[in-house]
Amino acid sequence: MGTQTTDAIIIGTGVIGAAIAFELAKKGLSTLSIDRNKQVGHGSTAGSCAIIRMHYSTLDGTAMAYEGYHYWRDWRDYLQLPASADLARFVEVGCLVMKTPMNDYLIRHMEMSRAINCPFEEWSADSIMDRLPIYSMDSYSPPRVMADPEFGHSNGGRIDGGVVWPNAGYVTDPALSAQNLMAAAQQVGHSTTGTASPQHNKVQLGSTVTEILKAAGRVSGVRLENGDEIHAPLVINVAGPGSAAINAMADVLGDMTISTRPLRQEVVHVPAPTGFDFEQQGMIVSDSDIACYCRPEHGNNILIGSEDPACDTHQWVESDEDYDREFTDQWTTQAMRFGQRVPSLGIPQHSRGVVDLYDASTDWIPIYDKSALPGFYMACGSSGNQYKNAPIAGKMMAELISCCESGHDHDEQPLQFELPYTGYTIDVGFYSRKRPINQESSFSVLG
Repeated sequence: MGTQTTDAIIIGTGVIGAAIAFELAKKGLSTLSIDRNKQVGHGSTAGSCAIIRMHYSTLDGTAMAYEGYHYWRDWRDYLQLPASADLARFVEVGCLVMKTPMNDYLIRHMEMSRAINCPFEEWSADSIMDRLPIYSMDSYSPPRVMADPEFGHSNGGRIDGGVVWPNAGYVTDPALSAQNLMAAAQQVGHSTTGTASPQHNKVQLGSTVTEILKAAGRVSGVRLENGDEIHAPLVINVAGPGSAAINAMADVLGDMTISTRPLRQEVVHVPAPTGFDFEQQGMIVSDSDIACYCRPEHGNNILIGSEDPACDTHQWVESDEDYDREFTDQWTTQAMRFGQRVPSLGIPQHSRGVVDLYDASTDWIPIYDKSALPGFYMACGSSGNQYKNAPIAGKMMAELISCCESGHDHDEQPLQFELPYTGYTIDVGFYSRKRPINQESSFSVLG
C-alpha cells in the first residue's frame, strides 16, 4: 500500500471535474484527479451530445448557460494552452426551439433571455422551412410510444414558429474538451519555489475509490481499490453517474433533499436525407411536439436525443457500471418520432449512436454544494444538461470551496457568485443539496 498527499482530490475526470481541477489549480491548490477509466473524459462526458444552448426553464439556468457559451467561444484564450495544442472545436450553428403548448410558446424563455441580454430571434414557420426545407410543420403532440395506434398521425395542427438562439452550437469532441481542461490544469501548477511544475496537478487513471477517509470530524482523503490511500483536506465528488455511490460512501445523504441516480439513455445517429447537407446547413433543434432534439453530426449525420416525454419509461439503473449497453426499442421510437418531422428521413437497418448514462437529480437541476461532512464537496446531478456549463461550474465550485474553507456558512448565507462575462449574480443556494424540489424545472434533459 502507498500513500500520497495533495491539497484536493477530485473524483472524476469528466468535463466538469476537469474544469474544477483547472480552477482550483488557478487558486494555487495542488490537485489529484482520480478516475476508474483509463483516459480523461471517457466516462459519461464521452457520450455527451455536447450541445451548447441557452434556453433553460429557470433564470439561473439560463444565465449559467449563456455565461458558459463565452468560454466555448473563446476556448483557446480560456485554456491558455500552447498554440500547438489539439483543441476541441466549438461549432456555432444556432438552436431552434419550436413554439408549442408544452413550452407555453416560449414566452418565459424569451423573458429570461431578455433579462440577461442573451440574443434570440423569433422565426415564423416559413423562416423555419427556408432554413430546413426537409422539415414538415405538422403537429403530432402529445408524443406517443410506437404501440399507440395514433403514433405517426398528425393531430391536425401546425407548428407556426419558433425561437432561435443564434449563438448556440456544439462541441465536436467532448472527451477531448475534458482532456484540454486537464492539460490546462497541469500547466497552471506551481512548485513551492514559484516555478511552473506540471506535476503539481496530477491525474491518476484506472483507479477506483472504495472508501472516503475521515479524521477529526472532516474528510481526510480516499482509499483506492488497491489499498493505496491519498490524503487531502478536500475531496470533490464529480463522479457523474457514480456520484450517488460516492455520496453514500461519504455518508452525506442524511441532510440532502435532492438525490441523484444513474439514468440510462439512448442517442440515435442517422444519415441526413439525400440532397440536404445537414452538417453544413442544419442546426440544433429542440422540438417538444415530438419530444426530440437534434444536432448536426460529422459525416452529414443527424444526432437525435429524447426530451424525456411522460409516455417513455425512465430506465433507472442500480449500477453505473453494470447496465445494458445494447440498443432497445427506444432507439427506433426516437428515430421514428424524428421521422414525423423529417418525412424523407431514412431509418437505417443497423442501429448507430450512443448508449450511456445521465447522472440525474430529483428535479434535473444539479447539486453544486458543500456537504454535511466538512471538506467534502459535490458537483453532481449534472448529466444531460450541464456539459455546456462546465467552465463556469468549475469557477463557481472553486469559489464556493474557497469561501466555505475560509469559514463562511454557505447553508445559512448562500454564496452570491457574479458571472464574469454577463455580470449576473447567481445565488448558489439555487444548487443546494438541501433545496426544495424546484417546480420551475422542466424535469427533463432540458433542465
